[in-house]
This record gives sequence, C-alpha cells and structure tokens, in this order.
Amino acid sequence: MQAPPRDLFTDDAMSLIERYIFRIAGGAFLACLGALTAVIWLTQALREMNLITGQGQTLFIFFQVTLFGLPALVMVIAPLALFIAVLYTLNRLNGDSELIVMNAAGVAPGRILKPLAILTVIVALLVGFMTIYAMPESFRALRQLVTKIRADVVSRIVQEGSFVSLDQGIVFHFRERLPGGAMGGVMIHDARDPKLSSTYLAARGQVTEVDKSTYLLLERGSMQRQDTAQRDSAIIAFERYVFDLDQFEQAVGNYQFKPRERTTAELLWINRDDAYVKSIYGRFRAELHDRLTNPLYPLATLAIAFAALGNARTTRQGRGAAIFGAVIALVLMRIAGFAAAGLAVRSPVGAVLMYLVPLGATAAGGVIGYRTFWPIKRRQWFRFEGSALAARLERLMPARLGSSR
Repeated sequence: MQAPPRDLFTDDAMSLIERYIFRIAGGAFLACLGALTAVIWLTQALREMNLITGQGQTLFIFFQVTLFGLPALVMVIAPLALFIAVLYTLNRLNGDSELIVMNAAGVAPGRILKPLAILTVIVALLVGFMTIYAMPESFRALRQLVTKIRADVVSRIVQEGSFVSLDQGIVFHFRERLPGGAMGGVMIHDARDPKLSSTYLAARGQVTEVDKSTYLLLERGSMQRQDTAQRDSAIIAFERYVFDLDQFEQAVGNYQFKPRERTTAELLWINRDDAYVKSIYGRFRAELHDRLTNPLYPLATLAIAFAALGNARTTRQGRGAAIFGAVIALVLMRIAGFAAAGLAVRSPVGAVLMYLVPLGATAAGGVIGYRTFWPIKRRQWFRFEGSALAARLERLMPARLGSSR
C-alpha cells in the first residue's frame, strides 16, 4: 500500500520551504559579500603597491597590510550584501510564481520571513563582531605594522645617498652606512604642516625600539624651523634628539591611539580628563555609538526589502518599481546615518539620531509590511478559527453520542 503524497504546505513539511528560502538567500549573500569585498579589497591593494615597488617590502608584508582592512570592509559591505540577497530571493520567488502559490495555499508571511530573519540575525552578529572587536584590533595591528615598515625603510632599505619619502611630507636621507647599523650624515625634512616646516641634520643616526615604539636617535646635529609667514628661521643645536617614527612628531611622547584604534571597552570607560581626549572628545563619542548602531542596519535592510517584495506581485513592472523604491529607501537611510554620525561629533543629539535612523527604518518597514499582509493574515485567521471549530465539533460529537447511549 503506497503512502499518500506529502503536502509541502502542511506544518510538518513547512521546514522544507524555510530551508529552501534560506539556502537561496544564504548563497546569494555569500556570493555578494565575496564579490564586493574582493573588488574593493583589490582596489585598495593596488594603492599599496608602493610597499613593494618603492619601499622594498616583501609580498607577505604587502598582504598583511591589505588584509588588516578587511574587517572594516566586511562591516560596511555585509548589510548591503544582505539587502541584495533578500531582494534577489524575493524577486526570484515572485518571478517563478512561488510566492503566489504559497499565498494561495495559506502559507503565512511569517513562514517566508523566518529564514530571512535568521540570516539577518547571523549577519547582524557578524557585523557586531567586526565593528566591536575585530576592526579596532586590526587598526591597532596595522598601525604597529606600518611603524615597523617605516623603521625597516629607515634602518635597512634606504640606500646610501638616496632621498626617500617615508610619508606624505616626510623626506629622509643619509650619506653613508656606519658600523653597527648606524647611519652617517642624516637629513630629515618634515613639511606636513603647510605653515611650518622643519629640517633635521645630524652627524649620526641610529634606529632603536623602546616599549614597542620605534625611534630614530639623532646625535650631534641641529633642527631648523621655518615659519612660512615669516622669513626668519629658528635653528636649535642638539647633542641628542629622539625622532618618533610611530607618529612622525617632533617630540618624544606616548602614542595616542586614534578613536578607531581604541577598543570598545576603552571608549565606554574613557578618561575625559586626558588632554588628547578632550581635544577631540566628539570623535570618540561618534565612534562609540557608530560601533553600537552598526549591527542594527541589517535589521533595517531586511525590513525595507521585505516590505517591498515580500508580498506576491504578478507583474515585472510592479516588482521593478518596488525594487527601485527599496533602493531609494536604503540610500536615504544610509545618508541619514552618516549625517547623524557627523552631527554626533558636535552634539550629543547626533548620538541619539544614530539609533533612531536604523530603528525608525526598521519600524517603518515593519508597518508597511504589516499593512500589506493584513488581508492575508485576516483570511488565515478566519480559516484557522473555522478549522479549529470543526475539529472541536468532531471530537465532541462521538463523546456525546456515547454518553446518550
């Protein structure tokens, strides 16, 4: 005796439909994330080719520098890849008339939303991990690696008699190599500040490392400072002078990590009495709230995409208009988010707006989706109540007949 055919739209088999939707959306998300990340990473990698061609670094160092930027890329690209994946999935289900069949068979919109929501939660957790932990750690590691590269350029790679640009506005030169790795006839010209230029001349220079910071120790030399607004220049002679290669400043001091290089814990419990923090406290505030709000954007992208294409649409023109509207809504949301982040640097009101933008977009998408699906939900409620009432009557009738006998 053959078993009756299995109904794919029963509650027992509904997990098959959910897995089917999740498989389509997950595959599209991974494809979009990989493609977009690869393209943007390649463009950034080409900008760093000077590490090999101009600064004599190995291919391993080159890949290290470029790969340290991946967490920041993934954080920005993941919500966009999710948006594209959800639109692709819903448009495919619409184009193949699968959504129409599901709606006609009484499949609740929540069943279609569930696998997409699971994928969204996974993406939100990924973005949260990247923005709260991986991104600041990668920026710290990148800063230390760049410092090491510059120290290598100064101590081992620069050829005698050549002029090398260590950074924008920094030119380094030495006359000869001395025993013990020291350099003779050192010249450093610092023109990063358009209003003030400094030139360092020393008979001897030696690269040293103290407490994970790299310095260039200059001996028996002078420093000349030229103010562009004045013709006169100031010349200071010194027996020893320490040039900080970590930040290319003109004085010795501990390196101050930028807001994006601080850990999230440091941003939460920041020392407001610190002079450096006081000078740019608004940037620290904006960075903290930017990290906390980034995981909210995947939820907003799902709400926008599902409100646009979650309901069955029978015409391509209708789907095209819905996709266009969703893209416009996403662009406006991101612009509003960037504007709120910029305002947060100047005012605490901007920090509040940084939360309201993704939460407001999520709420608006949810309201639009609910109003769209309300007729379907109402029909399903009546159908459920009718079937439940019939089931109760079937159970009660045999019991009453038995008791009457």
